[in-house]
Amino acid sequence: MSSETAEPMRLPRATYASMVTERLRDSIVNGSLAPGSQLSEADLATRFGVSRGPVREALQRLIQEGLVRAEPHRGVFVPVLTDDDVRDIYLARETLEAAAVKHIIASSRSESAANDLDRLVKLMADAEAADDWEAVGRHDLEFHTALVAATGSERLQRMFSTVISETRLCLGVLTAADARSDLVGEHRQIATMIRKRQTDKALAVLKVHFDDAVVTIGSREEGTEEDAG
Repeated sequence: MSSETAEPMRLPRATYASMVTERLRDSIVNGSLAPGSQLSEADLATRFGVSRGPVREALQRLIQEGLVRAEPHRGVFVPVLTDDDVRDIYLARETLEAAAVKHIIASSRSESAANDLDRLVKLMADAEAADDWEAVGRHDLEFHTALVAATGSERLQRMFSTVISETRLCLGVLTAADARSDLVGEHRQIATMIRKRQTDKALAVLKVHFDDAVVTIGSREEGTEEDAG
């Protein structure tokens, strides 16, 4: 065994940037950083015990994801989403995911895609039974991400990555009050229709699923405003 004292390991700057990105992303999604909050590079660097470089890189990543917005001459903020923003996000999601469903069913990917989706539906159902709504919400988003990934299209996945991040901003952390009794069932139907290669039925369930989500988010916002009032 060498008697030489090992030098302390230096974490690469990219590791710090990834750490800050993950921590900020979690804080935005769970509401710790409220919509409208301004994010200061100097304050965040102090908070995380890093230099401003990794913080700047983390903020750029989050800007690309749509989780924060840079406003000229003002700074970087957690966006305040309007009802129109929510409808627009789900319009984009429906368009992208409908294209994914059509492509999967028209190709030879239906069976493997359905297997992956069924696995995530089971995780959702197990989490629902355990009353773990944070896990339900996480597996919900994983389901839709897996749906688009099953196309094998890098460009479709790249476009989808932005709107799924904005969806996290819309939803925050799922709670029992937000959940619908048919939430897991809708995902199971989508997977089943893909397995059966029934395009029109899969698209119909997908549309209902997104329409219901917009209503749920709208109801949550109305309830928040009434509580505040």
